[in-house]
Amino acid sequence: MDLKAEVSEFLRTRRDRITPDRAGLPAYGGNRRVPGLRREEVAMLAGVSVDYYTRLERGSLSGVSESVLESLAEALQLDEAERTHLFDLARTANASSAARSRHRRTPAPSVRPAVQQIIDAMVGVPAVVRNGRLDVLAANALGRALYSPIFASLERPTKEPVNTARFHFLDPAARDYWAPNWARVAHDAVAILRAEAGRNPYDTSLTALVGELSTRSEDFRRMWAEHDVKFHRTGTKTFHHPVVGLLDLSFEAMVLPADPGLQLNVYTAVPDSPASDALQLLASWAATEGATEPAARPEPTRGES
Repeated sequence: MDLKAEVSEFLRTRRDRITPDRAGLPAYGGNRRVPGLRREEVAMLAGVSVDYYTRLERGSLSGVSESVLESLAEALQLDEAERTHLFDLARTANASSAARSRHRRTPAPSVRPAVQQIIDAMVGVPAVVRNGRLDVLAANALGRALYSPIFASLERPTKEPVNTARFHFLDPAARDYWAPNWARVAHDAVAILRAEAGRNPYDTSLTALVGELSTRSEDFRRMWAEHDVKFHRTGTKTFHHPVVGLLDLSFEAMVLPADPGLQLNVYTAVPDSPASDALQLLASWAATEGATEPAARPEPTRGES
């Protein structure tokens, strides 16, 4: 990926979203040519010269100090994920050529046996392990059952791990699986990939995935151009599973300190809720048919093809 272009577009899109009123600045005149702040206004808020900020927004973060990055993050009102993304981009811009070469070597997608044993012991809750590219590298029985439409997707390349972003944007079944919140989940997936690109823009596997999705999905291209980033730590997600129907689940994401770049996602349901009953039904299915046969895709609803 073009690091300078990444930096430039990220700063520009953050600047465009902030109005003078939101920044606490007077808005002189009614014919502003930019949707958000002007460069000189960001420079003033960050306490740097206009020329210096212009250089930053052109993608040059070489030699930028931490204090300037902090001031810039405050001026652009970046949230935690956005601030981290800015610092990731700056760290990459100032990395040695040797460090960049190491980042180009993508580690093999694998999970240690001890981690697999841990998630297998988590009976009654779906658990999966993924990397920053949204490759699903391991799952327990209930996690595999929950993700069975993804595992069964025809868009899964041979000998490659299951990838939830590829399923989301390339498989029509995804719109049913994540109904009615497909757009929100799609935006989150793109924001997670964008954050990963900031951490390691030289990951060749990530570059290939983004290129594939950009080529084949207009929705992905549009969302990728927004340059949004997000942490995926906790929240709720609704699944429309072809076997058990709607599942409203909470999730917690936990990083694996011994395995940099990997995180464990665990889904739970409110006790004695319809989702809890559905999870029990899904576990029964996983113990019988689901253990050897993926879930069939739901039939298209009337009016769909």
